Amino acid sequence: MTNKDQALNAFLARKHHIDAMLKRLQDASDNHFDTDPDKVTWGDAGSLGYIEEQLQIIVDFIFGEGEHAE
Repeated sequence: MTNKDQALNAFLARKHHIDAMLKRLQDASDNHFDTDPDKVTWGDAGSLGYIEEQLQIIVDFIFGEGEHAE
């Protein structure tokens, strides 16, 4: 197996893992992150804000936006 093949295999394994994480996140989002909308607290809103900030960092990196803009 060549170095290029090894890199491709590593890339595809990581992509598969990311796809699985994205599915779990989407399922959690569809379920309001297991939060009862009638019982939402500021803590819940803050936790979701933290998740939003972390995802924004990833989106900015992938699309060259925010601090990653050229």
